[in-house]
Amino acid sequence: MTKKLWVVVVVLACAGAAGSVWAQSSPVISGVYTCIDAKGRKLTADRPIPECTDREQKVLNPSGTVKAKVGPTLTAQEKAELEQKEKREREELGRAAEEKRRARALLTRYPNKAVHDQERNEALTQIGVVIQAAKTRLTELARQRVGIDEEMEFYKKDPTKAPAYVRRQLEENNQSQTVQKRFIDEQEAEVRRVNNRFDDELVQLRQLWTTVSK
Repeated sequence: MTKKLWVVVVVLACAGAAGSVWAQSSPVISGVYTCIDAKGRKLTADRPIPECTDREQKVLNPSGTVKAKVGPTLTAQEKAELEQKEKREREELGRAAEEKRRARALLTRYPNKAVHDQERNEALTQIGVVIQAAKTRLTELARQRVGIDEEMEFYKKDPTKAPAYVRRQLEENNQSQTVQKRFIDEQEAEVRRVNNRFDDELVQLRQLWTTVSK
């Protein structure tokens, strides 16, 4: 065998091997494969065509109609990008499904505005009871503070000389008032949070009620 002939055999063997590997990695669909390669040639075969790995191939029925389409072989980067795209699409579908589920649950819980208003009022009433209890306690602490201050009046020039129990009462009273004031602030913030939640729900519910009534 001459050197030139040997080179041709090697090249053909490598091309055949490459085609075999590509065919094994591609989905094989029975039918006639056809495509236009990079040189503009129309090629046909009974299996995926190696010359068209970078482009779409059509799989034809015996009648000549298109049975399926085989996309180009993807590079590692293209495959990764496709997987990321499909992942985003799945996540978006998941979010959309979750939104629908929440909307159905919201509509079931609040079939009309009267029910929604009632639950808002009940929630605010409960918080109002807690706030009032804290304010009542704060008033009691203020009254206690008057008596403590009267005792401390005798030691106005040097508070360190006041009896230990009086100084302890003063410190405890200060701490208790601070705690109650902070608690009231937190509960008033809760009132705003509850109102904001119900306001946001009401915007969505108005749309749902309108949709249902149509």
